[in-house]
Amino acid sequence: MEEGKIRVGITHGDINGVGYEVILKTFSDPSMLELCTPIIYGSPKVAAYHRKTMDIQTNFSIINSASEAQDGRVNIVNCIDDELKVELTRPTQEAGKAALSALEAGLEEYREGLFDVLVTAPINKHTIQSDSFHFPGHTEYIEERVGEGQKALMILLKGDFRIALVTGHVPVAEIANHLTKELIMEKIAIFHRSLKKDFGIDCPRIAVLALNPHAGDGGLIGKEEQEIIIPAINEMIAKGIQCFGPYPADGFMGAGNYRYFDGVLAMYHDQGLAPFKALAMDEGVNFTAGLPIVRTSPAHGTAYDIAGQGIASEDSFRQAIYVALDVYRNRCIEEEISARPLRKQYYEKRDDSDKLKLDSIDEE
Repeated sequence: MEEGKIRVGITHGDINGVGYEVILKTFSDPSMLELCTPIIYGSPKVAAYHRKTMDIQTNFSIINSASEAQDGRVNIVNCIDDELKVELTRPTQEAGKAALSALEAGLEEYREGLFDVLVTAPINKHTIQSDSFHFPGHTEYIEERVGEGQKALMILLKGDFRIALVTGHVPVAEIANHLTKELIMEKIAIFHRSLKKDFGIDCPRIAVLALNPHAGDGGLIGKEEQEIIIPAINEMIAKGIQCFGPYPADGFMGAGNYRYFDGVLAMYHDQGLAPFKALAMDEGVNFTAGLPIVRTSPAHGTAYDIAGQGIASEDSFRQAIYVALDVYRNRCIEEEISARPLRKQYYEKRDDSDKLKLDSIDEE
């Protein structure tokens, strides 16, 4: 494989939404093929339908497996029934089944090492449900299928603005019951490691948001800050991680304080995503941290309301590809520089010889 040519597996998502539109628009720019080799898991017939409906000038090659993918081309692995019916703007069980088939095919070939990173187009979380998919979303499904026992962390990002979530797709009424000191510590640790490994930040600074208004106001408006969040922050600080807070979420975002941190940890979905999408919707990216696989997706959903009109912006999907490529390269760099670490060096106490000693333990 040509140096720098990363293979990007792409799942087509919900065929009745804007998935194919943003995929095809992204690769209508020939320069994208200089950066990566796209491998779409879906249906050439459905792709051709979307292309014709919206007059998008993107050619593609039909292949049976990613092993046949060619550089310099948009490749589509046919893994869907040719009789699949497209009903733009409508959520259908047929579309949900097709979305799952593409996702399963993509993850199977990822396990075989046939591509490097995964970018997923939006799905409908209701229609995709089945006996083999009983998850709140992509993140949880991918964690179980290819997580190798590791825990995932959802990070929404645009440039240096990154928001991670302690709880994801959890009903609001149950959020407080899901929060524990151990869970918050786990998420801070994953976030810290991802900022270092995936984004190349040597000593990341993490802001932690409060759960309650005014950070609980000393226990008057909830005790989660005093009993759960603050003890978690203190323990992580003791472990050498720079995390701060808890900050009241409204003032923190309103004052722009997120700009002073490498990452912000929100307690629940809308606490993090509402301000993020208000500030960065058009080019926002959803990144699944903490797993062996590099997986990103656009920050928007299926957008049924504008599907088929040719007006969906591909900016978020394009940024999802850029982020996946950057994270993959950062991981390769870290793997390379940590493959053969130097042996520990130290000066012995009460040794005035000023002579550097080498640790006798070979750590290779």
